[in-house]
Amino acid sequence: MAHTLVRRACIDIGSNTTRLLVADAEGHLLREVHQERAFTRITRGLEPDGTIAPAKIAEVAAAAASQLQTARRLGANEVRAVATAAIRHAPNRAVLVEAICAACGISITILSGQEEARLAFVGAVGTMDHPPAGELGVVDVGGGSSELVVGIAPDHVSWSSSFAIGSGTLADECLRSDPPSQRELAAARSRVDRALRGMAAPRPPEAVAVGGSANSLRRLAGPRLDQAAFARSFRLLSSHPAAEVARSFTLDAERVKLLPAGLLILEAASELFGTTLQIARGGVREGVLLDASG
Repeated sequence: MAHTLVRRACIDIGSNTTRLLVADAEGHLLREVHQERAFTRITRGLEPDGTIAPAKIAEVAAAAASQLQTARRLGANEVRAVATAAIRHAPNRAVLVEAICAACGISITILSGQEEARLAFVGAVGTMDHPPAGELGVVDVGGGSSELVVGIAPDHVSWSSSFAIGSGTLADECLRSDPPSQRELAAARSRVDRALRGMAAPRPPEAVAVGGSANSLRRLAGPRLDQAAFARSFRLLSSHPAAEVARSFTLDAERVKLLPAGLLILEAASELFGTTLQIARGGVREGVLLDASG
């Protein structure tokens, strides 16, 4: 059956970044047209009770409006907007949704942890260069939460778990030095271990990592995160300031500041799954667009 080519876009409002993906969708195939991001860091604009500050709401709404203009200019016929952890936990999340709707004229879907995990799995599988032979594990490290998923391609999720630690929250809580000290890294590792304690995850034969931390680590460590890659990355990130690493690897300094936290979560997920992690090219945004294709 012939499929119609449709240009779609996804605006993904996360705890660290607001991101745009524009892609041509034809059946279960996606071809990326454009990506961009703004480091809106919602976790830094939270009141003690988790309320998002008015200035941060305005900043995120403006970023989403700018990205919508880009999507329309590139010919996206359909634009979907989703939001994740920092927004779903905020008492005033409805205010943010209303602000984005007023600025953009589009509705926004606040994903549950379970739905975020499913879309990360669909996006990872849909952009792999080979079909997984059996069960596939996916770890999606976001800014305010992380999701672990196991399933069978293309979209059957058999197990998933979401926990409220992401690269942004962990960095803000434990990793305040630049570069982070060994004491800070030990405290952060302990925090991740406590969050995963008692979790009985399946042990899939193959696992992939998605999300901003994983994509940036590809430049530092290559496409495969094994013990040697983790050790090499920790040495680099704990011995050089973020700005220096950013210049050396052509990364955003704001992202580099979050990488030690993301690396700790990915290392723990690799241990939990009992296998090395390949860095995948797709995640939640790709999952949203593939879902829209049916």
